[in-house]
Amino acid sequence: MDANSFGGEEFAVGCILSIKTTLGDEFDGQIITFDRPSNILVLQEGIKSVSGPRRNIRLLKANYIKEFSYLGQAEDPLNSKKCYLDLSALQAREESAIRQAEIEAERLGVGVTPVAQSIFDALSKTLPVRWDKTAIVVMNEVRVSSPYLPESVAGGTPAANERVRKVLELERKRLQSRGGSQ
Repeated sequence: MDANSFGGEEFAVGCILSIKTTLGDEFDGQIITFDRPSNILVLQEGIKSVSGPRRNIRLLKANYIKEFSYLGQAEDPLNSKKCYLDLSALQAREESAIRQAEIEAERLGVGVTPVAQSIFDALSKTLPVRWDKTAIVVMNEVRVSSPYLPESVAGGTPAANERVRKVLELERKRLQSRGGSQ
């Protein structure tokens, strides 16, 4: 299907379409815009049920449209007199996403093996951990250095040290039973 056109014309702003995608999704949406270079259609979904200032916007690569039918024409969905954009909410969502990405990035070891990352992840399920270069620091006192064996555990109270060793031994056994290597 030539998704760039609608009856020989380009997708027109305001058209309401019923769309079936090649991935099996079916939905109704109003065209906000069509970007020819990227072949992306921007749609406002569920226009009949939308009430208030909130809208669900979908970006759809036009090649994923399996079939569509024209349901009608409505006024410009971006009419500035009827649009509402909550910039504070958008900025809050952006800041939250950035904070979450930073937290997730800190959990990834740089220059460590997949086994080391698995051990870090296992320890992080029950204990506060962080990376210090390639060493895993547990509870800000116990250090686990490469090759991440029970003998590689140092520092901290005897109880904390023993707890980290046990988790380390269990994770190593789990990794070996799944075919993991040193």
